[in-house]
Amino acid sequence: MKSAWWMVGGAVATWVAVAAVPGVDSDVEILFGMLAPLMGAVATWVLVVRTYPASPERLTPRMVMAFGGKVVFFGVYVTVMLAVLSLRPIPFVVSFTAYFVALHFCEAVCLQRFFANHMPAADGAAG
Repeated sequence: MKSAWWMVGGAVATWVAVAAVPGVDSDVEILFGMLAPLMGAVATWVLVVRTYPASPERLTPRMVMAFGGKVVFFGVYVTVMLAVLSLRPIPFVVSFTAYFVALHFCEAVCLQRFFANHMPAADGAAG
């Protein structure tokens, strides 16, 4: 779960840093552009950390279902942000895209480390 907190901390820290820059009036768009990718990355991380140690064979089907759920969630989220809340599209889309890519990259690195640390030890038999 430590990785999830790093993702949250990093995302919030970058938002605070950008919001502190004088002349940047896109704080709200950047915040909302960050929230959905952050929720998706953290939710996936929690799913993996809770599923894999207990039942590794269930991870792939759950990840496929989570992927489908995230596709729908992101589509609805972006629609609501742009059509209902009327956020300015350029800063929102740039923020959403940047956080989406950065958080999924971070998630991929964390997953690689997680699986490397949780793989069964080789028995040394060459076959």
